[in-house]
Amino acid sequence: MSNLPDNLKYAQSHEWVIVEEDNLVRVGITDFAQDQLGDLVYVQLPEIGRKVTANEQCAVVESVKTASDLFSPVSGEIVATNLLLTNEPELINDKPYSTWIFCVKADDLSTLDVLMTASAYQAYIA
Repeated sequence: MSNLPDNLKYAQSHEWVIVEEDNLVRVGITDFAQDQLGDLVYVQLPEIGRKVTANEQCAVVESVKTASDLFSPVSGEIVATNLLLTNEPELINDKPYSTWIFCVKADDLSTLDVLMTASAYQAYIA
């Protein structure tokens, strides 16, 4: 689990985040999270156009073991979801850092300042 991408930020709730152009925040779950969950069998994606606030539950991943809520790292509007996950949730298990789940058009990127760097997240999960 030591191969955490340095270009991402990490939440205590085990989401990863990358900020793209125009305040677009792409969100997935970490390798640690998918490993703890086990084989994913279902992803409940948020509705496009939904307004979310930072730390609001907005999606769910289900595995053979359990279900886990996913939280928006920022306030804004859901502008995209990864529809491939509807039929292939295991993509998250296979490639957790290249398989995003949803994108938020952020109202204010400063709320991401509380997220962890790769080294801080590594210490957190250790």
